[in-house]
Amino acid sequence: MLRLLLLLCLYLGLHTGVYAQIDSTARKKPVWKSFIAPVTLMTAGLVTQGAISREVRREVRSAFPNFHTPADDYLQYVPTLVPLGLGALGVKGKHALKDQLILMVLSQGVAQSVTQGMKHLVRYPRPNGEDNLSFPSGHTTFAFTGAAVLAKEYGERSIWYSIGGYGVATGVASLRVINNEHWLADVLFSAGLSIAATEGVYHIYPWIQRKILRKLFRQKNMALMPYYSGSAYGVAMVMPL
Repeated sequence: MLRLLLLLCLYLGLHTGVYAQIDSTARKKPVWKSFIAPVTLMTAGLVTQGAISREVRREVRSAFPNFHTPADDYLQYVPTLVPLGLGALGVKGKHALKDQLILMVLSQGVAQSVTQGMKHLVRYPRPNGEDNLSFPSGHTTFAFTGAAVLAKEYGERSIWYSIGGYGVATGVASLRVINNEHWLADVLFSAGLSIAATEGVYHIYPWIQRKILRKLFRQKNMALMPYYSGSAYGVAMVMPL
């Protein structure tokens, strides 16, 4: 079963990376086709819930009985920081830096809202018994959402942006399982949820630009800026009253 986990993780990283590259270069593709891969991952998460995930946990704990690393706590941010860093350095993506920032905030906001809402609704126990907020995985959601935006913005420049972003996100998902923080089902579902949320945001963003953002940015002296308070982070909108 441990081999199954490793194969699933490898498939997850390579398939989503290659799929993102194909998707980024597609033209006039039906909207529903963009959701095939994420829905497949979410379905895999539901199918592996229960007996399969418990068997994977037994195999993982047997192979890594005392393993623990905080690396996943930091790696989850990498796929999100990379596209914003590239944009800030002047590397041209699909959108300008301002739009990339808005798209990232919207994608992360939608994905995390659904994730946190489901955590408190489902209340599934973690494998380590720490609490009942296992399903879905917040770390995995954050990492895969960042990877999805990276693939959307820079996948056309090189397939390695897509593979690299999804590879890091897959590493985060794997560490959440090996660290005994999540079940296999949690991370599979979260990966699909993240990609689906990002796809949805990108599809409706032109409407948001026309109906909302253009009116807001007509305001003089209005600006978007990131903030970090030590315990929270986000984006602040500053405009005169």
